Amino acid sequence: MSSSRLLIALGSGLLCIALPMRVFAQGNQTPPTPQQDSMRTAQRLDVNGEHPAARAIFQALIDGAATPAAKAAAQRRMAMSYAFAGDCDNTVRYEEMVIAYWKTREAAEPQNAFYQQGEMANEAARICIDLGKLNIAERLYRRGSALGLREPEPTTHPKSLWDFRLAHALGRIEARRGKAVKAREYVAEARRILDADTVMAAQQARFYPYLVGYVALYTKDLVTAESELIKALLIPGNATDPFLHVLLGMTHEQKGDATAARPFFQKGYDLSTGHNPPAAFSRPFTRKKLGIS
Repeated sequence: MSSSRLLIALGSGLLCIALPMRVFAQGNQTPPTPQQDSMRTAQRLDVNGEHPAARAIFQALIDGAATPAAKAAAQRRMAMSYAFAGDCDNTVRYEEMVIAYWKTREAAEPQNAFYQQGEMANEAARICIDLGKLNIAERLYRRGSALGLREPEPTTHPKSLWDFRLAHALGRIEARRGKAVKAREYVAEARRILDADTVMAAQQARFYPYLVGYVALYTKDLVTAESELIKALLIPGNATDPFLHVLLGMTHEQKGDATAARPFFQKGYDLSTGHNPPAAFSRPFTRKKLGIS
C-alpha cells in the first residue's frame, strides 16, 4: 500500500511519520487534515505502548496549534498519553491546561464551558482512581462537581447528574480504601438520585450495576461483584467497555480461578483500542496479565 509522509516540527528537527493514503468517496466526506492524521497516529502509538513517540507527536501538535481550541484538544490527548503510561500527576497537569482553556470560554459559551471544566476534572480523577491515587481522585471529583454546578441558567446538565457522578465516584473511592459501610452508603445515595430523576436516569442508570459490582469487588463480596458486573455488561452500550471485562477478570482472579479470568482479560485487551480512560487503564493492565510484550 502506498503511503504519504507527514513532517511535524519538533524543536530544531523534524519528525517524519509514514501515514496511509486514504481514498475518499465523492460527496460530503472530506479527507482528514494532517493534524488529524497525526493525532490518530499518536493515539495508536499509545495503545501500542509506544508512549515517548506518541508524546513527541502530541507536543508538536501543541506547539503548532493554530487556535486555542486546537491546542487544548492536543493537551487533552497528551493528558491521556500520560494516563496510558500510569502517570497520574502529569495527566492532571495537562487536564488543568484544558480546564484553563475552557475558563476562557465562559463568557462566549457559559453552559458548555462549565460543563467541560467539570468533565475534564472528572476525567483526570478517573485516571487517578484507577491508578490508586485516591486522595487526588477525590479532590478532582469534588472539584469537577463544583465546576459543573456553576453552569448558569438555563442549564443543559441537571444538578442530579453531577450529584450522581460524585456519589458514584465516592462509592468507588471508599471501597478502594476498604471502607465498606461508607462505600455502600454512597451506592444507596446514587440509587436515590437516579430514582428521583428518571429523565437523567435514562442516560445514567446503565452505570449503576458497574458501581455495585466495583464496590463489591473491592470490599471482597465476590459473588455480588460477579453477578452485578455481568448484569452491567448485558446493558446496551456496556458490552464494548474494556474496563468491565477487566473487573470481571479481577473478580475471577480473586476467587482463585485464573483460567476463568484470562478470557476476560483477553477481551479487555482486545477492546481497549480507544484513547480514553477505560482503555488507558485496561490496555497496560491486561498486557501485563497476558504476558504481551
